[in-house]
Amino acid sequence: MPKYLVEVSYTSDGAKGVLKDGGSKRRAAAKALVESVGAKMETFYYAFGDTDVIVIIDAPDAAAAAAMSLAIGASGAVTARTTPLLTAEDIDAATKKSASYTAPGR
Repeated sequence: MPKYLVEVSYTSDGAKGVLKDGGSKRRAAAKALVESVGAKMETFYYAFGDTDVIVIIDAPDAAAAAAMSLAIGASGAVTARTTPLLTAEDIDAATKKSASYTAPGR
């Protein structure tokens, strides 16, 4: 299954929700969301700074990852950035593909 890194930042309303519910309850809500699209939450960490939560997810496909992103974005309580994660073998396969590109101005 493809892996995705999800970096979450709470809005002020989202932070108020964490203060009210606690960290474990929000982690359980995230796990329920992930499982609702057939994915698996590998890890979940709270952080501070620009990013409040870091999650690594195994999702069946990009559509499942997009569905999760849309659901949390529509809540208005968080913003999220989802990054597909590639293995060394994925990069090996990419190097064997022929890609043609012309740089701007060339």
